Amino acid sequence: MFKRLVIAASALTLVTAAAVGCGSNSGGGAITLGFSQVGAESGWRTANTQSIQDSAKSAGLNLKFADAQQKQENQIKAIRSFIQQRVDVIAFSPVVQSGWDTVLKEVKDAKIPVILTDRAVDSKDTSLYATFLGSDFVEEGRKAGQWVTDAFKGTGETVNIAELQGTTGSAPAIDRKKGFADTVAADPKFKVIASQTGDFTRAKGKEVMQAFLASRQKIDVLFAHNDDMALGAIQAIEEAGLKPGKDIKIVSIDGVRDALQALADGKENFVVECNPLLGPQLMELVKKVKDGQPVPQRIVTEETTFTPEQAAAALPGRKY
Repeated sequence: MFKRLVIAASALTLVTAAAVGCGSNSGGGAITLGFSQVGAESGWRTANTQSIQDSAKSAGLNLKFADAQQKQENQIKAIRSFIQQRVDVIAFSPVVQSGWDTVLKEVKDAKIPVILTDRAVDSKDTSLYATFLGSDFVEEGRKAGQWVTDAFKGTGETVNIAELQGTTGSAPAIDRKKGFADTVAADPKFKVIASQTGDFTRAKGKEVMQAFLASRQKIDVLFAHNDDMALGAIQAIEEAGLKPGKDIKIVSIDGVRDALQALADGKENFVVECNPLLGPQLMELVKKVKDGQPVPQRIVTEETTFTPEQAAAALPGRKY
């Protein structure tokens, strides 16, 4: 009897050990993805993070997630930590474009593939990453600029534009500014009279817009590099006794629910979409690069634009 109990206990121990083994060290054979996120500066970023976390879970990946709190040094530390942990793939959304070569070479030496998401880097050596999944920010800026030129087509008067830029040195701030500026530059009546960073946050957008309004310069159009800055600016405009969307035309980029609501309410005039739901595509790419399969070096996400009428129609089904 005692012998049978010992055998049973030994068998139970083996089963338990096997079960523990399946759940340890990257989920018992599951791919481990190290992901460094910019931060949580906007509604867009929150939706992006949720998409990545949900998609990793659905795909059966072991996700190691790090929030950089909008600081490049935090991202570099996270990436080096991922190297030490021997993750299978590293993905990140760079806070800024420059200054990545050293750490990316360390990742390459460790033979860990890298995927850039949402934002690019300016490294000349494109072998440092497998692919870049994200929007065409220059095109987003062009779409915003095209709306402005179309909206003021019939007037010969000067159109004064104020610009709320994104985080200084970041890919979307650089590219959206370029796309917009190149488009409106075709007609000399468009003048950018004020341009300052709002760091992609609602609070900073409001603060900078208050400063623009305090300068007493006439502003016809506000171009915000993202929705959250535009929403902060709307608060500043209303507090100044003006009507956003009427006294000052507003165009922004992202397409989050709050901005579409402002658009439907007539407080914004045009929104260019930047799709944050990159999770499913990212997980497919992670699996492919882990297996050594070829992937395109640049994958552009599909996006649209919204008028007030289109925003009203989209709102009931909007997930972010």
